[in-house]
Amino acid sequence: MSNLAKKLLNKTLRKNRVRAKVNGTALRPRMTVTISHKHISVQLIDDDKKHTMVAATTVGTKQVGTISEQAVLIGTEIAKKAKKAKITAVVFDRNGRQYAGRLSALADAARKEGLEF
Repeated sequence: MSNLAKKLLNKTLRKNRVRAKVNGTALRPRMTVTISHKHISVQLIDDDKKHTMVAATTVGTKQVGTISEQAVLIGTEIAKKAKKAKITAVVFDRNGRQYAGRLSALADAARKEGLEF
């Protein structure tokens, strides 16, 4: 097994382990974060109805700055959209990623705007 295949397998195992414990409802949706090399996407998902309630992404925008700076902007944007949708608390799904760097910057920015998790 190559190193890349092993990394992908380990990430899939971590993702499944987190998803087994995290479930979103209408009152407390699941906030899932997807971070690629260029873009960041965040969704608030109601797992009972299986639909996305609120979403924010850098895809299609002309935001400038590092990925960490864009993570802060997306964190504040998702928190503002959640307030408009009358969502105050979420369950955080880190999607198999380590809670550090870009992910923690996004989470801290969302917390500053009043989102609880």
